[in-house]
Amino acid sequence: MAKEWILNQANMRWGLTRKSKVGPVAELIRKCAPKTLNDWEKFYLDKAYSKQHLEQLGKILFIKVTDICKAEIEDVTEEDCMNFIYNLVINRTFDGYQSEIQTIYGQLEKILGVKIEPAPDEWDRGYNVDYFIKIHEKYIGLQIKPAGFEYITQIINEREQQKKTHEKFTAKYGGKVFYIISITEGKNKIIHNPEVIEEIKKEIERLK
Repeated sequence: MAKEWILNQANMRWGLTRKSKVGPVAELIRKCAPKTLNDWEKFYLDKAYSKQHLEQLGKILFIKVTDICKAEIEDVTEEDCMNFIYNLVINRTFDGYQSEIQTIYGQLEKILGVKIEPAPDEWDRGYNVDYFIKIHEKYIGLQIKPAGFEYITQIINEREQQKKTHEKFTAKYGGKVFYIISITEGKNKIIHNPEVIEEIKKEIERLK
């Protein structure tokens, strides 16, 4: 565990797995839509970078850890450690809280004025529902899909494929299932299909 932490910190510092080094992995895996790890491994090695390329990045990481990190660790003082803990607990916790409010999840709760809860695993598997809103004894299903502009068409097609499972959810729990597509604009996450908000509001009123 300690070894993995050291490697992870060094990797983040020197950006050895950033997009310019290993490709847009988040976009690639959506394009691949793998069912197994082997599917993803083969797709990546065929379409992005070779195993040898990844091994070379690993060798660079080794040099960074053994030459640079080792020397820097010896310079850490007690005061450095005290300041780090204080900053992490006070300042970064507050920053993280503010950031969380800005997410799609937080935006929806604020706009709709209702509590949104994570769906149980069986709903995710059986009905393709990520979150839910409870209205009395009825449930509205939500599926939040983060995507770049280039994958919005793919997500819309996926929605059509999942229509039957969503209809089963409605038949059992009373409420419809809504797709929320989120995209990143600058440093913010925004709802790409804001018209869905009015649809959800109407469904909430219907179930009251």
